[in-house]
Amino acid sequence: MSKLGNLGARLHRGEISYDFIGKRKIWYGVSILITITAIVGLAVRGLNMGIDFQGGAVFTTPKTSVSVSQAETYASQAAGHEAVVQKLGSGGLRIQIAGMDTAKSDATKTALAKDMKMDPESIAADLVGPSWGDEIANKAWEGLAIFMVLVVIYLAIAFEWRMAIAALVALIHDITITTGIYALVGFEVTPGTVIGLLTILGYSLYDTVVVFDSLKEQTKDITKQTRFTYSDIANHSINGTLVRSVNTTVVALLPVAGLLFIGGGFLGAGTLNDISLSLFVGLAAGAYSSIFIATPLVADLKEAEPQMKALKKRVLAKRAQAATEEEMADARVGGSEGPEDAAAAVVGPRNQPASRNRGGRGRPSGKRR
Repeated sequence: MSKLGNLGARLHRGEISYDFIGKRKIWYGVSILITITAIVGLAVRGLNMGIDFQGGAVFTTPKTSVSVSQAETYASQAAGHEAVVQKLGSGGLRIQIAGMDTAKSDATKTALAKDMKMDPESIAADLVGPSWGDEIANKAWEGLAIFMVLVVIYLAIAFEWRMAIAALVALIHDITITTGIYALVGFEVTPGTVIGLLTILGYSLYDTVVVFDSLKEQTKDITKQTRFTYSDIANHSINGTLVRSVNTTVVALLPVAGLLFIGGGFLGAGTLNDISLSLFVGLAAGAYSSIFIATPLVADLKEAEPQMKALKKRVLAKRAQAATEEEMADARVGGSEGPEDAAAAVVGPRNQPASRNRGGRGRPSGKRR
């Protein structure tokens, strides 16, 4: 068996473990810090919304010797808006101008053709009106809200409302971090980004449900025993599924990293960035939140119940009693006397007759008290 497989087996059996629940305040603090950073990024920089959400125009040129920087200058001057230009594999350029009035598209197209010294008819134009962009944005938010509601209802039925709340907090955590990274990096938000967000939410939910299912199974009739608290079992559930969560996350991140860093970075396929960044950040955040946010939050909510408080009190009392008994046993073993001293303590000092009449050497012939 591999070392990782052996580690996973030992974690599952409870032979070794890491106290995720006991150190949950540290992870809460880390998550709050990351979330605040993401919110600040959103507030300061905002999202770079694509033309599908803002409206605008996309011009595709034939093969040209005009550089990307020159085309950006020409397009910005012609449209009066900032332009995003990408080099295509065919040698042409994709010029995207968001927020531009579609009524100005013909004039912009003519000005671009003149500056780039090409026939206006050779430039293809795709137009998106602002009303269409608003409708797409509204539909995206509606889809996200419906997804969240369905998730809460399902988890409340399949598990319980506390787990539903914890999963919802974890999902909001993942969305906030992912959108904050988009704002800080400045990548364009497109329909592909929305698809990526919904995908990572489903993945994060799957990882959380795996831990919740293990926790639900192990906490059946929990109040009938006095060995473990709810937090103890929750911690064991995380450790038992830890290697599985890490393996699935790494396997999922490898192809996404290829799209983001190789396809979008080295090969210059910028159109891959919109979906690959959301998948990469979201998958990592989802694995983190399942382990460090969702399950510890469930443990906090459950430990607030009266029966769980009573159980914790009984468990801690039993552990304290066992510790006291162990200390007393260690004290007896560590403070035990040798045979000569023990005999003297029973029959008295060696100069007394009793010590000479029982064994001749001061040792009692009877049982030692």
